[in-house]
Amino acid sequence: MGLGRHFAQMRQMILLVAMLFAAIAPAHADDISAAGRGVVRIVTIAVADDEVVGFGHGSGFAVAPNRIVTNAHVVELASRYPGNVVIGVVPSEGSKSFQGKLIAIDTQRDLALIEFTGAKLPPLALYNGAVTDGEALIALGYPGNVDVATARSAADFITPQSPVRSQGGFAGTRTLEGISVLLHTANIARGNSGGPLLDACGRVLGVNSAITNAEEGDATFAFAISDAELTAFLRDAKQPVVVVESPCISVEQRMALDRSAEEKDRADAAARIAMAESAAARAREAAIDKARTANESTRETYMAGAAVLLVFGALALGAAGLLLSRDQQRPGIWSAVGGGVLLLGAVALFVMRPSFDEASVATPADGNSSAEARVPPGAAKGPLLCTIVPERSRITVSATPPVRINAGPDGCFDGGTQYAESGRRWQRVVVPEDEQTVSIREFDPDTATYSETRYLLSAADMQRVREVRPAAPVNQCTADQAKRASLASLQQSIRAALPQAYNEKLVYRCSDAPNE
Repeated sequence: MGLGRHFAQMRQMILLVAMLFAAIAPAHADDISAAGRGVVRIVTIAVADDEVVGFGHGSGFAVAPNRIVTNAHVVELASRYPGNVVIGVVPSEGSKSFQGKLIAIDTQRDLALIEFTGAKLPPLALYNGAVTDGEALIALGYPGNVDVATARSAADFITPQSPVRSQGGFAGTRTLEGISVLLHTANIARGNSGGPLLDACGRVLGVNSAITNAEEGDATFAFAISDAELTAFLRDAKQPVVVVESPCISVEQRMALDRSAEEKDRADAAARIAMAESAAARAREAAIDKARTANESTRETYMAGAAVLLVFGALALGAAGLLLSRDQQRPGIWSAVGGGVLLLGAVALFVMRPSFDEASVATPADGNSSAEARVPPGAAKGPLLCTIVPERSRITVSATPPVRINAGPDGCFDGGTQYAESGRRWQRVVVPEDEQTVSIREFDPDTATYSETRYLLSAADMQRVREVRPAAPVNQCTADQAKRASLASLQQSIRAALPQAYNEKLVYRCSDAPNE
């Protein structure tokens, strides 16, 4: 299985490998369509003396942007006759196909790894959790009976088009020729060989490899090489792959759970803010009491000094009068002047005694800048280390190592990227040039939560989103309210161009980052 029918065409077939005409098949906004972006048709063309003497095809899927897993039997001829058999990789989108090179092959496990250049495909992730009996499974690939019925010429086999999906149920695990396999009821045919068997979230459970014979009306079952065998093969080939452990949960279920969780987060955040505000109020009252005590002590010192000066001034004036009465003019005048100065000093000290204004009392929080003062008490800010919360996330294709962020004032993140205000949260929509994924990154300082909501788009949908985004979006941090309002408006426009349902949501809980 996997090599299909032969064509009696000669040199024209070789030329057709580079001639692709198909239009892009639009992908639906669901996890299986998202996985389908990384599914390919594998074409093998056997050539002898410049003549095509054999043609076959199977399926495969990306485990890295330029590396494809398929069945060993799909590319066995290329392994045996590398100089005479060309491997073609035909993506599900775009307008080109590419020549592949065999990197690793394991005939016992019936697995092979192919490398190609010229494009980057979205890799699929493996799911290593348990599969329950009767669980719905989906097969993606290019069944030969569909191709034979629909192909108008040999060119259709090297024309990018979306893979065929079929759904069935998990029927148990078995051992086939010493290899662990999954038994399932999804309809597959010759040509599906090497294609992925997926769960409802689009994670790879196995590699479709064989079908049972259905004689005398018996039901047909299919075999898929298990993820355990696939993981071992990729490990031996030194090929990294994303492995997901979180159980599959629908977007609708995730959203419903999010609403409950966010309500709890808000309540907890309100309690923390109230406690922080209470602590700040107590600290301010203590600062006011301390300042009032210091003020009263200073006032008493001023008034005591004024009283002393007043007494000495009065004595000096009395002495002056006595001296003048005895005709001691010069000493009397000096004594009178000195007494006057002392009296003026007493008046000055009395007038200058400090008053108390509690509004002028400074507390530690008052030393913050105006931007920092906008952050509510207890809110997360500064360098943070954020770790994934699996029970709050919907993980379909991504690895989830800890994320470091630096949440600055007024939505300035990581020292140079401006986020837009979204209520009390900060939000940034990321539209990359080299990936078919739009991410909405959001930070909630009240709950110390960072999230990344990801939309895995078709090439056509991604192009439409890029047309909404300007060539030079606001990137650098700015205090200009007009620019920040423009960023918020732009992000709303991009969000309006996205599907209603996301594919993946990664939720992280943040805490102060340790010093490195």
